[in-house]
Amino acid sequence: MGSSPTERDKAVPLGRRLLSLPTILSFAVAAGFTYFLATQFDLDWSRTWENVRGINPWLYMLAFALYYVSFAFRGLRWRVLAYNAELQKAPGVELPSALRFSQLIVIGWFVNSIGWLRAGDAYRAYALSVDSNGDFSSSLGTVLAERVADMITVLALILVGVAWFSANSDASGTWLIAAAAFVMAVGLAALMVLMRNYGPRLARFLPDRFQGRYHRFHGSALDSLKRLPVIFVLGVAGWMLEVARLYFVVLALGLEISLPLVLVVALGHAILSTVPTPGGVGAVEPGVTGLLTLGLDRGDAVSITLVDRTITYLSVIVIGGVVFLLWQASQSRRRRARSSRQAGLDPAGGQATISPRLDLDQP
Repeated sequence: MGSSPTERDKAVPLGRRLLSLPTILSFAVAAGFTYFLATQFDLDWSRTWENVRGINPWLYMLAFALYYVSFAFRGLRWRVLAYNAELQKAPGVELPSALRFSQLIVIGWFVNSIGWLRAGDAYRAYALSVDSNGDFSSSLGTVLAERVADMITVLALILVGVAWFSANSDASGTWLIAAAAFVMAVGLAALMVLMRNYGPRLARFLPDRFQGRYHRFHGSALDSLKRLPVIFVLGVAGWMLEVARLYFVVLALGLEISLPLVLVVALGHAILSTVPTPGGVGAVEPGVTGLLTLGLDRGDAVSITLVDRTITYLSVIVIGGVVFLLWQASQSRRRRARSSRQAGLDPAGGQATISPRLDLDQP
């Protein structure tokens, strides 16, 4: 969970990442799902495409904008978690702005969308350690804390949605997604309790080189979860913007759906996206479509799913890829400036004072 300065400074070109075997496999999975959906279900595709062709572009753009505004609240929450963990107190560390945290989350979601096993969560922890000149293990601890806060928030909201929906409709299908949220939230909470009570003792069985890294990860994950009301409010704001995104996608297609079902489906999307395929492909689409059929016919449900995924999957690949490329370019400029300083010259060619660089990733 650590890396040397030389290793951290290496950047893999974006083109090589996009043309890697895992990325190609991720697009193959998406194409395979589309083919399966098109051939194995008795769908009224003419109605589906009629809905899509008649979309209201202004409402669609509003849904698109709300989705990306939600990253501002996520970024601010992550910065609060990092501040709680006192990452900024380590020598030489400076936390970036909330906007930068938001950009790093977009980068993480981009990596999740083209890679397997949700590698984007670890990658954005790495990106934070690079941006702040900090420690990867500590950054990773804040990501774990964020995942725990997210699942507890999603569980609370989805229980509200299911109870609200069940008051007027058959909610048998919605309780399955609520049960999944419950299992995930309890599992993550149990992991934190296990870390708190037994983590330091279990760490003694790790090789010496990993013990210090684990202790930094452990302390950061647990210390992040302070000021819980602020974290919860920011989390609710982010998720309600995602609910609003789905609501305006439905309106853009000229369809109607009950508000409690919108709440359940939007949060169900979050649960399904944790499946470790690229962007949750293969799980999100049938799951969201199935939930939508609780209030719509299958053709309308599929049209909502397809349009919504252009925002939550395709746009993340495009916009996230651009943000990732810009981040890589900024790191290249920083490396060039650092190399100039280490050579005794400032970037403009003048003499510069060489100062030692602390490697905070060493145990």
